[in-house]
Amino acid sequence: MNDARVRLRVGVATERAERDRNEDSVWTQDGVFLVADGMGGHDRGEVASRTAIDILRSLADGAPGLADAQRIVQEAHAAVRGLPKGVGRRPGTTATGVVLTEHDDVPCWLVVNIGDSRTYRMAGGVLEQVTQDHSEVAELVAAGVVAAEDASRHPRRNVVTRVLGGGNREVEPDVWLLPVSPGDRMLVCSDGLTDPLSDARIEAELRAADDPQDAADRLVAAALAAGGTDNVTAVVVDATLTRRSR
Repeated sequence: MNDARVRLRVGVATERAERDRNEDSVWTQDGVFLVADGMGGHDRGEVASRTAIDILRSLADGAPGLADAQRIVQEAHAAVRGLPKGVGRRPGTTATGVVLTEHDDVPCWLVVNIGDSRTYRMAGGVLEQVTQDHSEVAELVAAGVVAAEDASRHPRRNVVTRVLGGGNREVEPDVWLLPVSPGDRMLVCSDGLTDPLSDARIEAELRAADDPQDAADRLVAAALAAGGTDNVTAVVVDATLTRRSR
């Protein structure tokens, strides 16, 4: 039996930037680390992201597996779809993040993602995007129509193809398990961070700060300094594997 346990340190930073309100919602308790980026105009984006987080935070209950995550995401989708439509498009929200869980007694990250907010892992000082964007540009890059280096400047870069709520009756989230590695640093963020900052710049900022709160603050400040105008949120989670006492 695996006798490892995981100790976590967390840092959170968020700013509304040049928007009237911050439509990002965040949750960082009980081993659940989530960011939801709402959309819908006026206050409906804020309500949509908060509604989704209110449901998704129940991933803290027990040691959730893939089926649990699928079920809870569907519940969040239904809750956001049930919000008043108002004028214009329905409220919707992206959602991404990780949940600390176990699979066969091995500590794992349960990764949940829908939309174009992102979750990254930095291990050994190397940053890797572990989620896949659900966006028109990501599909064009995958099809070879748009070069990866041009994606951040493409005029359709912010058009998402999957969200919680919105106009679709059903939703297909990405959920999977990723074993926790010693020294993992996870980053959960909205696209207000990744639009103005390249992955190389994000990696550099994460390397520059040992403390996760300092790292989150640096990332948000860098996004604003780089001309970011959208709501920006960064959650940095550091994991240390230790041995359970016998």
